[in-house]
Amino acid sequence: MLVTPLVDLGTRKFWRALGRPIDVAGEHAWLRAPTSDSAVVRDGWLAAEAALHGGTVDDATPGAGLLASLDELGGPGFRARDVAPQVRDFYEHTSDWRVEVWSGWSPWAWPGGELVSRVFGKRIEQLALPMRPLDVAQGMDSRVSVIRDAAGHQVGAGWLRTLRATGDYVFSGCYATRRLPDAVRASVHVAFPLESGNLQVFLRPEVLPDGSFRLVSPSGRFGDDGAYVVAADGGATYAARVPVHETFHLYVDDRDVLRTDHVLRLWGATAMRLHYKLERDR
Repeated sequence: MLVTPLVDLGTRKFWRALGRPIDVAGEHAWLRAPTSDSAVVRDGWLAAEAALHGGTVDDATPGAGLLASLDELGGPGFRARDVAPQVRDFYEHTSDWRVEVWSGWSPWAWPGGELVSRVFGKRIEQLALPMRPLDVAQGMDSRVSVIRDAAGHQVGAGWLRTLRATGDYVFSGCYATRRLPDAVRASVHVAFPLESGNLQVFLRPEVLPDGSFRLVSPSGRFGDDGAYVVAADGGATYAARVPVHETFHLYVDDRDVLRTDHVLRLWGATAMRLHYKLERDR
């Protein structure tokens, strides 16, 4: 249908108007991230991202992790050795873990979430947030594809999550570590490819006294941790910081089960909560 390309084009025009011109090959290289060549995202971006690094996509690494090592986040205020072993193992060996998820939307945010899911998420098979608890009742399958450079080093990882009941993509994200321009240590960088653009989130790592791990995308200025939309239009690239703020809290409960509380806020209001139960498969 002609209407859907027009909707997508209009969306890029919107972000162009809201954003600022950026140079991802120079000053704003910290915002360079994979994009999709087509409207339907799935995993089509992986090969192009690996080629950019002169490497390959590795789907066969046993125990592949979203991060090669949690030590990559080390610096003033954060020591990876203080993080609970189960949390570290999850990030470094993600494919060895099974994920169960429950979702809950705030009433005020549900209509907007449903609209976005229907108009964009389910159609493009990206960021198709579960709107009802039964949407994920049969579980979610998870695949980690390691992106390697020419020397074989892990430079990123694709985490591809699909609904077990239907096989439809829910999330397709590129995970890595990246240091922001004025930061003293690296953040967790997650990019969700979109046609001619992406949504990126920079998450500040924190370790709590009990060994639990928290990732936060707070409010702030352009160049700080937080969420950004990047769109290419008319031969130029534009970026806008958006008021989407997330908190992930990974902790081990009193039965030695690894769990995650994920809160998504728009400005300061809670829009959605997700809870993950994480169990080692192997």
